[in-house]
Amino acid sequence: MASAEADRARRTDGQLGDRLEPPAKWQVSIDGAAHKVKIGEKHIKVDGDRIDIALEYTPGDRLVVAEIDETELAVKVAKTRTGWKMTTRGHIHDVRVLPWRIASLSAHMIEKIPPDLSKFLICPMPGLLVALHVGAGDKVEAGQPLATVEAMKMENILRAEKSGVVKTVNAAQGDSLAVDAVILEME
Repeated sequence: MASAEADRARRTDGQLGDRLEPPAKWQVSIDGAAHKVKIGEKHIKVDGDRIDIALEYTPGDRLVVAEIDETELAVKVAKTRTGWKMTTRGHIHDVRVLPWRIASLSAHMIEKIPPDLSKFLICPMPGLLVALHVGAGDKVEAGQPLATVEAMKMENILRAEKSGVVKTVNAAQGDSLAVDAVILEME
C-alpha cells in the first residue's frame, strides 16, 4: 500500500527531473514491533522471510481484502501521517510505514504531544458572548450549559464536557470573542 501511495505521488505533474521509482525497502512498525520489508518484482520479504500475499489497493481505498497463504483477510484502512490505522478481527492496529533510508532517522524526531485543553471552555468561532450561565466556584455537571455565543445571528450553547468546578472566568457577558478564546477554566 505504501508503494502504491509513493508511486502515485511520483506521478504528479510538474516535478523537476525524471520520475523516480517508488522505494522497494520499507520499515513497518506494528504495535511497537519493527519489521524490514523488501518488495521485489515477484515476491515480498518480511525480515528476510518470503511471504505469499496478494491484494489490490488504490490510494484512497477504505477496505482492503488481502489473500495471505490462501486465506482471505479484510482490513479497514485509514491513512495517517506516517502510515495507516488498520482495523481487522475486532482490533485496531497503528501501522507506521517509512522508507528504510528514513526509518533510522525517526528515532531522532521529537513527538509533539498536544496540550491538554480539557480544562478550558474555548470559543469555537468568533462571536459575541450573550450569556454566561456559571461563575467562578460553581459546580457543573456534564452537559450543563456554560455559555451562549452568538455568531452570524445564531446562538450556540456551549456545554460542559465533564463534571467539575469552575476555577476562573476569563470573559464577561457582552464581550466580543475571537476563535479559540478561553471563556473559562475548570479545576
